[in-house]
Amino acid sequence: MIQVNEYFDGTVKSLGYESPEGKSTIGVMEKGEYEFNTSQKEYMTVIEGELVVLLPEATAWKSFKKNETFSVDAHLSFKVKANEQSSYLCKYA
Repeated sequence: MIQVNEYFDGTVKSLGYESPEGKSTIGVMEKGEYEFNTSQKEYMTVIEGELVVLLPEATAWKSFKKNETFSVDAHLSFKVKANEQSSYLCKYA
């Protein structure tokens, strides 16, 4: 079954699903700055656009563009800036 997720007053939306590879979401972010919390390890791959990310314990923001992936361990938070509408794939481990 596909799960619909909506965050930050609808500026971030995703569809959650499970495949033989595990649980994933595919989503879109409007231009803006967001803070996310993880409940399990996440691997985020940019599909279109660009996400500028402040990873846990990092002091500098890092840019991720199409086909680039970053990961965040469980029970942490991270910040994301989308300077344009951007899409992503998030896989959970």
